[in-house]
Amino acid sequence: MLQSDKVQSSEEGKIRLRNAYKEAGLTIEKLAEKAKVSQDTIKRLLGTKDYLNGVERRQVESIAKVLDIKPTDIVDPKDWNPQQIPPEFERLIKDKTESFSGRKFVFDAIEEFFSKNPNGYFTVVGDAGMGKSAIAAKYVLDNPAAICFFNIRAEGMNRPELFLKKIREQLMSRYQLQDAADADLSTLLIKASERIGVGERLIIVVDALDEVDQESTGNLLYLPTILPERVYFLLTRRPYNQNEKRLNVSPSVSTKELDLRDYADRSSQDVKEYIWLLLNDKEYQQGLSQWIQKQNLSNPDFVEEVATKSENNFMYLRCVLPAMANGFYENKPLDELPVGLEGYYYSHWEIMGMTTKPLPKNKIKIIYVMCALRSAASRAVVAKYSKQNELTVQEVLDRWAQFLQKQENYQPPRYRFYHESFRDFLHRQDIVQAAGVNLPDISAEVADNMTEGLFGYE
Repeated sequence: MLQSDKVQSSEEGKIRLRNAYKEAGLTIEKLAEKAKVSQDTIKRLLGTKDYLNGVERRQVESIAKVLDIKPTDIVDPKDWNPQQIPPEFERLIKDKTESFSGRKFVFDAIEEFFSKNPNGYFTVVGDAGMGKSAIAAKYVLDNPAAICFFNIRAEGMNRPELFLKKIREQLMSRYQLQDAADADLSTLLIKASERIGVGERLIIVVDALDEVDQESTGNLLYLPTILPERVYFLLTRRPYNQNEKRLNVSPSVSTKELDLRDYADRSSQDVKEYIWLLLNDKEYQQGLSQWIQKQNLSNPDFVEEVATKSENNFMYLRCVLPAMANGFYENKPLDELPVGLEGYYYSHWEIMGMTTKPLPKNKIKIIYVMCALRSAASRAVVAKYSKQNELTVQEVLDRWAQFLQKQENYQPPRYRFYHESFRDFLHRQDIVQAAGVNLPDISAEVADNMTEGLFGYE
């Protein structure tokens, strides 16, 4: 955004501006004099004089500085900082924020940290499925000024050079940075910090540090050890040991971690709120009501029981509740529902017949080939590497739909596993042994062709 770009005050901003200059003991004339703007400019922001094309951003900043308020107290934040989400992350953010609820205690802690420290790293830690990516996505959606990068191992979007490229593009666009096309992250942040408006912050959201693919030493994604003032990072990651932390910073840089596992009571409240939300969602309401009635349960009892079985895991709820509504657990009583995310995965594995004798080797191989492929692949490609016919592959794709993301912007459509935690489940030693697969052989079977770029024909 350029300082000469035009903006308009929001209805709420008009009221705040009027109250602010009166509380400061100023008149319109005095405010105009101190801010070095015309009286007409202030009247336009107050709504007492018609706009032409708006008011320049620099004028709003000058007025806000005199009144010791933020420009976004006058102009709607979404107009002041138009959303600039990279297209690579739009689908993920939309998906993660649908039916989002709760987590107020997390956002309150983030805001408190940003408000009390001149710069720093705030990290949200939690197990798979506890909602870390949803928190990151929701923060980006609600804070248009935020810069973002989501590590997505399944798409190969998890290397330092890609991170720097995407962050550089966003910073150069938002702050109109010159001579920065080859700048490293520290230089970019310094340049951007010089253009941060009055009362503003530069916040960079980085999701899933645990998925970063980086062999060399140093901080993950080469995150800077020193940050300029008013520059903050919001990070998410799974629990780690000290050797895996790889985030060392200068004593001048503030850091804080919020471990979701330490907030069981608050997470439980959020989980129950989410269950109630889906109970009243038109898409699931009828199916869930029928299941509850069949179990002779009340809605409150259902919420309590399912919340307990979820172990405060939102991914569990996103899988189990729609499955209930669609009749997947039609013949299972409440006490036989899976417990926890891994319990859900194993239950699904069994229900899909993956443990029956004789083992359905062809279908098991299809699942593991998709796991080895990593990138999204079409039905034809999955059939090619699993050496199964496309009809069998499509049957597996249909039955495992809730674990798959279908990318219909490609023709033919491509599929990939939606949950990285499901990949982790597939690599669990007992599951691998019971399935009778040889992971190195499957990986080797696809690796050569993948590196030769044989997806090009799609």
